[in-house]
This record gives sequence, C-alpha cells and structure tokens, in this order.
Amino acid sequence: MKKSLITLALVSAFAAPVFAQSANPSMDQAAPASPHTLTGNVGLFSSYRFRGIDQTAGQPALQGGFDYSHSSGIYVGNWNSNVSSGAGFPEANLEMDFYGGYKMSFGDFGIDVGGIYYYYPGSDAGPLSGSNAKNLGKSTSGTVNNGEIYIGASWKFLSLKYFHSVTDYFELPDSKGTGYLDLSANYDLGSGWGVNGHVGHLYASDYRYAFTSGSDKIDYTDWKIGVTKDIGGWVIGAAYVDTNAKGSCGSAEFYCFSNSLNASGNTGSKFKDAGRGIAVISVSKSF
Repeated sequence: MKKSLITLALVSAFAAPVFAQSANPSMDQAAPASPHTLTGNVGLFSSYRFRGIDQTAGQPALQGGFDYSHSSGIYVGNWNSNVSSGAGFPEANLEMDFYGGYKMSFGDFGIDVGGIYYYYPGSDAGPLSGSNAKNLGKSTSGTVNNGEIYIGASWKFLSLKYFHSVTDYFELPDSKGTGYLDLSANYDLGSGWGVNGHVGHLYASDYRYAFTSGSDKIDYTDWKIGVTKDIGGWVIGAAYVDTNAKGSCGSAEFYCFSNSLNASGNTGSKFKDAGRGIAVISVSKSF
C-alpha cells in the first residue's frame, strides 16, 4: 500500500501541467516542518538486564514505549517491560518508566538533562524489610519505585551520563543519593550494521546489606558489547552482558535472586546469580 501511494504521488507530480500552479506563489512552497515529533518503539529480548542485573529471572522480555520531543529540545516519554517479582518487586510483573528533560546538540556535541521515575504497579515493598533483601532489619512499605535525575553529554558516537537517585534506590533503606555512571558507544558501520559497547558503575550511598556474615555496600561495575543489523527497519541485536556484582547463591550474596517474591516475603524455588554474564538476543523496531 505504501509503495502504491508513493508511485501515485510521483506520477501526479510529474504529470501536473504548469498552469495548475496556484495563483498565490506562497501556497506552492513546502509547508514548514512541524516542531513536534512523536515516535514509538517495541522490542523482544531474550533477557532484560538493568544496569547489568537480571530483571526477568532469565526469561524473555517484551518492551516498548513512546517518545515526544519538541524542536526546542524538550522531551517526555514512557517505557515499559515485564519483570520478575523476585528481582526486588514483590507481587509485581511490570515496570513502567516515565521521563522528561531537555536535549540539544551543537555540531558533534550534545547535552541531555532530565529526570526519570521507575514505577512497579501492584508491588508491595514490605518483604524488602525481611531477610530476602538482607537490609539489616530496616522496614519498608508501599509500592516499589525510584526517582532519579540525570545529566549527560555526547560527542559523535560516544556518550557519558550520570544518574543520581532523589529517593531511596528502589525502596532500599538509606539508599537515597545512589549514583550510576554510564559510558556508552554506538558506532555505525554502514550497510545497516552497527556495534555498541557500554561500561557502567553503581554505588549505593549509605545502604548496607548483610551476607551470612558481615555487611557490605552495593558497589559494582557492569559492561556490555554488542552488534546490530537493520533489516527493513527491524533491528536484530546480539550482545554479551556481564558484571562483577556479588550474586553467588552459595554465599547468599545480595544479587542472588529468586524467580518470584510475594507480599509475605516467600520466594520461589529457583535462585540465580542475577549479575552473571549472559548473551542477550533481541529484535526491535521504532516507528
């Protein structure tokens, strides 16, 4: 259908006689481009990794959202994904992100400042006060959420962005002020091929968790390297994601996640190191 419309438009343009032009020359000029842009995206991923940590207990994730931007640089958007309740979202199976900010480019350079709110509808943070979260007995309640502000800069295919939590980090007690630094690269090889890489570091301010003995802070690095191929607007991706986060289930470390967690604090029967290295395959499309 799209090809037929394009063909019809071309035929009409070349077949139109000269005298068919408007008597008002200004009407023949191209209409100015709209300052508003609305786009959407959808993708299927073999696993959802957030800052290197498994969010779906090794299961696939269906993700998607939309973005609105104005020529002034202002933008807002929403993004969503299924998650596993065992990743720290008791009773929840959905993540909803809402964000907005200001972005502007100056030649090869760009800036990006804004805020993002992570929301998990139906979640109950109460179990995070128990031994499942190893947070030394401090209590939490209500829906799991997280608010962050960020500032970033880019140059050609490189970008650097810092995120700073203005709430307790996903309801972990005493974790307000947690920071995450993200260095990413996306390079276009031509002919639809691209390569990408990432390294990030997270440090949870003040919050401490207990192992079977002693306590420690959340402080880890994650990284990714991948390749993409655009086939008719569909982007096929393959990437390797890994971290040095402490997730050994044999040592009952913090990032050992179960496959489920309910409002009473009961976990599922399966446990995995949520920071382990893994290959992630994906297919996505923007429209």
